[in-house]
Amino acid sequence: MSGIVAAHGPFDPRMGERMLQRLAHRGPDGEGSKALPDAWLGHRHLAVVDPEAAQPLHDPAGRMWLVGDGFVSNHRRLREELGDDGWRTRSDHEVALRLFAQEGVDGLDRLWGTFALAIAGDDGSFAVVRDTLGVVPLYWARRDATTLFASELKAFDEDWRPYVEPFPPGHAWTAADGLHAWRRPPASARVLLRGRAHDDPPAWVFDAVRDAVVRAVDQAMVAQVPVGAFLSGGLDSSIVAAVAAQRSKEPLKTFAAGLQDSADLQAARLVAEHVGTDHRERVYTPEEAIDLVPEVIGVLESFDPLLVHSAVPNHLVAKLASEHVKVVLIGEGADELFAGYSHLSEIEDSDELQQELLDTLSGLHIGGLQRVDRVMSANGLEPRIPFLDLDVVDLAFALPPAWKLSDGDRPEKWLLRRAFEGWLPDEVLWRPKEQFGQGTGMDVVLREHFGAQVTEEDLERERDVLDPPVRTREELAYHRIFARHLPGIDANRTVGRFVEA
Repeated sequence: MSGIVAAHGPFDPRMGERMLQRLAHRGPDGEGSKALPDAWLGHRHLAVVDPEAAQPLHDPAGRMWLVGDGFVSNHRRLREELGDDGWRTRSDHEVALRLFAQEGVDGLDRLWGTFALAIAGDDGSFAVVRDTLGVVPLYWARRDATTLFASELKAFDEDWRPYVEPFPPGHAWTAADGLHAWRRPPASARVLLRGRAHDDPPAWVFDAVRDAVVRAVDQAMVAQVPVGAFLSGGLDSSIVAAVAAQRSKEPLKTFAAGLQDSADLQAARLVAEHVGTDHRERVYTPEEAIDLVPEVIGVLESFDPLLVHSAVPNHLVAKLASEHVKVVLIGEGADELFAGYSHLSEIEDSDELQQELLDTLSGLHIGGLQRVDRVMSANGLEPRIPFLDLDVVDLAFALPPAWKLSDGDRPEKWLLRRAFEGWLPDEVLWRPKEQFGQGTGMDVVLREHFGAQVTEEDLERERDVLDPPVRTREELAYHRIFARHLPGIDANRTVGRFVEA
């Protein structure tokens, strides 16, 4: 990941430089900015695809400029279609600049991947777009005649923070037309096959799922820098690691973290040995985890307990990984596609399950994806998420939701498990789902410690600081830390909270 700042309208470049400084962790490889007549663009650079392609990028005439975060996965094919002339870099983002110059925002619909882009020209043109799922973060604020964008909440000056909110995924903002839907939302997915709950899908369905994931992993491994994988020991990261290990020319580097003898560490060791990775661990103590929480909440920009539980071991394993690689493969997204969460197993109606999955996927950008982005970026890493490749997403939602229902004979994500039979040890392939914080031992440690920092009287007195109200003493303890790190931010506008605390 990189860090971007963009402004349209009256703007003090000194504010832009302050904002970029607060995003330095997202781009340790360089900084750049460009002032235009009615716009300002700033960038912190993490070199992954083209280490020499510092941003802002510009066209050959120097009249149009771009800053971006994320990865355009089909950039090689687009370069071939657009011709060989005029390219200045190998950057995947340069294709976006060329398409915008030729076709405007509509041309960017040809991009496939996960990204947030801001483009400005000396002719007054200005556009910002964010990918369909919101994998790449983007926030914005509108005040008087100025519209301001940045990758993280902490980038904004304090007097701007009350106006900040997430920029909606799948949308564009242009100086000419304002905010509008730019690409179809995932909720437009349609079921293209018929199937009943207890049907056994034909063999080609499992082949299609497996092939789509393998292609997505292949695409996610494209980089000019070392690539590794997080291996939590759960099903999703284990599948990604198994595929990547098979496709890698050298032993794949994998990374895990947990308390001594935690279930996740044990399962990760088993998978690493089975698929032959170069595996490393970060074993930590409960005391280390507790001490790390204030830092993690500042990095995470959230106080949701489930996110905090998982972000602590994520932060530790990311520090370890950053010593060896610059890109990491992550298993996020499979639960939303194949019904992996425990509460989904209680749903018996296929249409209800489909809608719940779509709703959950639509909220990922202020949930699990926020954790992935912030923790990785704080450690100078770029995450790649194969399960959220749009081809995989489209296929998953084209399958009958009845096939994703679970019961006594079919555990959660049974369809995905069947697709990868033989790739993993059975005790991992069919291991029951655990939240990352549970498998690492984090949830109990943190809930007990931070819950004890707040009394029931405190909770009763302060619960209405949020809407819906604060749910637990632990959540209130985290909210207090959040407010110290991000004064002025309206949490009701910016922070996603899971149903269960």
